[in-house]
Amino acid sequence: MTRNDARDSDAIRTVTVETGFQHYPEGSVLYGCGKTRLLISASVEAGVKPFLTGSGKGWITSEYEMHPRANRERQRREGRRIQPSGRTQEIQRLIGRALRAAVHLKKLGERTITVDCDVLDADGGTRTAAITGGYIALVLALDGLRKRGLVEPGVLREPLAAVSVGLVNGKAMLDLCYAEDSNAQVDLNVVATQSGSLIEVQGTAEHAPVTRAQFDRLVDLALKGTSELIAVQNRVLERAEIDVTRLLG
Repeated sequence: MTRNDARDSDAIRTVTVETGFQHYPEGSVLYGCGKTRLLISASVEAGVKPFLTGSGKGWITSEYEMHPRANRERQRREGRRIQPSGRTQEIQRLIGRALRAAVHLKKLGERTITVDCDVLDADGGTRTAAITGGYIALVLALDGLRKRGLVEPGVLREPLAAVSVGLVNGKAMLDLCYAEDSNAQVDLNVVATQSGSLIEVQGTAEHAPVTRAQFDRLVDLALKGTSELIAVQNRVLERAEIDVTRLLG
């Protein structure tokens, strides 16, 4: 099967990142992978929710929303609804869980970092792009805290990224665009660290059960993708003059 963008089956989409895209957030990026693009910001606030008050621990949370014309047809803004859709809530929780895994919350102190992910153009993989780009915005915010003497080395556990994989016409493919995802027999979203440890795997077999061998092949392919995406993140942060080792300790 020839992919729409002529990529090999084990290739990630072309990634573009512009840091400091917004003036006010402590960390912000315009993140693109293929035709999917997101505006992502990380905002730091003093204090935490009541259930963490007095614990000395910080919190990282996320909000996610699709721009009305992120897709071919205009969608109604979710802000007009009483609450976000079930899909949006599930994605927000995934992003928050993933990014919390990258940080020692005790070393963050009692402050909250909110990562806002606004999808400008959607061509598949928006949740994984939000995590991968969100990590960059988060590191920018953490480095700002470090420079102010508010966090110490070790606040960052380990770099992480996320990517989708799937079986399309029986062939394992990495970093699915929308057309591939919508025709996949199996699709997984995988969040993993630089060392290859898994944080989360979301997956569904659409028609027939997936074998263990197929599942393992997809996870291996995803780990190849997250490794390449983390390399991109590291280059972007280096260009932004961020020394990640000073956050890792």
